[in-house]
Amino acid sequence: MLNQWSTHQFWIGFLGALGIEARRIEFSGDTSEDQARQFAKGRGTVDCCYPVKCVSGHYGELLANKKRKIDILLSPMVYSLPSMLQGHVAASLACPRVMAAAENIKAGFLKERDSFGELDVRYVAPLINFDDRPLVPRQLHAALKDVIPGLTEKETAHAVDEGFRTLDAYTRSLRRKAREILEWCARENRSCLLVLARPYHMDPGIGHEIEVDLQAYGYPVLWAQYLPMDDDLMQWMFGAEIAAGQIKSPFDISDVWPSSYSANTNEILWGAKVAARMPWVSCVVRLSSYECGMDQPTYSPVQQIVERTGTLYFSFQDLDSTKPAGSVKIRVETIAHYLDKYAAQIVEKKKAAGAPDCPLLTA
Repeated sequence: MLNQWSTHQFWIGFLGALGIEARRIEFSGDTSEDQARQFAKGRGTVDCCYPVKCVSGHYGELLANKKRKIDILLSPMVYSLPSMLQGHVAASLACPRVMAAAENIKAGFLKERDSFGELDVRYVAPLINFDDRPLVPRQLHAALKDVIPGLTEKETAHAVDEGFRTLDAYTRSLRRKAREILEWCARENRSCLLVLARPYHMDPGIGHEIEVDLQAYGYPVLWAQYLPMDDDLMQWMFGAEIAAGQIKSPFDISDVWPSSYSANTNEILWGAKVAARMPWVSCVVRLSSYECGMDQPTYSPVQQIVERTGTLYFSFQDLDSTKPAGSVKIRVETIAHYLDKYAAQIVEKKKAAGAPDCPLLTA
């Protein structure tokens, strides 16, 4: 199973409901230089998008694992993603380049010889609309009925329900933890950092663990995808704007981003709005891969939203397969320096500008 950070838990629940034991599910590991060097073996694609290029290493790793031989390589092509902004934006589409990576990378393993056939591995790459839950069972049944003997539509629908239950429970647990962190920051009057990035930047090899380096300086780190969405907190941050008719709901981003079709782009813009209003988020760190065409139009709007409230903003817009350790270290030290110098002032300024009776303090 290809490791997909945004839907990983769905597949655990889905495959488990089909009777496939967890010990028989082999996910590819985190992206690394060793993985690419050992397993890609010239099968990569000519593509400036590093998250796409690194998929060949993941395929090679799964195929080369002789101790845990696989018989099915499942690499979904995700057309749309589940999103907390669903219903408040025009669409929640995935990046088309990443979506097509499954078939793009597959070609490299068929170029000279059939690497799948030689190992008796069935390759399955279903197209999935995760934001259209009633459609997912049909898509997965059509893709899997020939590789899982006797699979029925009813079994597939039940497994999909279990997959979404597992994913939703996992997401809720992370949102609860994020709220606990914010409550601690409010109670102790301490700062935290918010990372605005795409889900694949949680992969240590793609995101280069920049947030881990920052956390070592004592600042809790939150990811925009897992910010708390509790009604009391949303109304405290956005209630005045809703009452004034500026936005329709706490999850409305039409005031800053009218072209709301990309799931990850939408969430990054929404995360920037939350960061601007949350007093204890004193710094935003933006991660983006080298020459990401989806991210480039958002650089200025996101920075403007964040900095207008005095919140610190730092970006790493050129992440690729190389990790310039010295450069990253200097930039991380720079962020830590500015936090140490200005974080307390930023928190007090944002608290004074915000609405009274913050629910984080009355919890």
